[in-house]
Amino acid sequence: MNSNLFPDERIDLSYHIDFETLYSEGMRGLIFDIDNTLVPHGAPADDRAIALFRRLHAIGYKTTLLSNNGDARVKPFAELVEASYLCKAGKPKKAGYLESMKRMGTTEKNTVFIGDQIFTDCWGAKRVGIYTIMVGKIHPKEEIQIVLKRMLEFFVLAAWKLDRKASGRPEAIHFKE
Repeated sequence: MNSNLFPDERIDLSYHIDFETLYSEGMRGLIFDIDNTLVPHGAPADDRAIALFRRLHAIGYKTTLLSNNGDARVKPFAELVEASYLCKAGKPKKAGYLESMKRMGTTEKNTVFIGDQIFTDCWGAKRVGIYTIMVGKIHPKEEIQIVLKRMLEFFVLAAWKLDRKASGRPEAIHFKE
């Protein structure tokens, strides 16, 4: 199976990632998906998302939201969390990930991508060499095309788990309670 489909890590929620450890390891830029990564699909930025981004900026991170949604969805969210953004990004195409790093002044070596889907989020980031963290979806309600992709993700994640087990690597490295 194509290892570009495998996330580097899986964590239950974006809010449980140990961002301090990642920063101490040299990571400086964070690219986030929005829907079902930070909030339920279509929801505005909530207090938890705003607090997370304040914390990330205080640590020293540059942040960008990368979304296939339009400006009407992404811009208000980005304004509330004070992050740069790219909408209608065409994920998993490489261009959005590359432009996100350009805007943050980071490279694939010091950037992390956080998202909830393999075939749009993780695959695109891996194709440009970005470290990827796949998070569990925040809310079970999803559009039908995403539900169908989740069925395929099941098989990719099963192969990923076997690969991790065979290599002796844990599934979650930076888990924070």
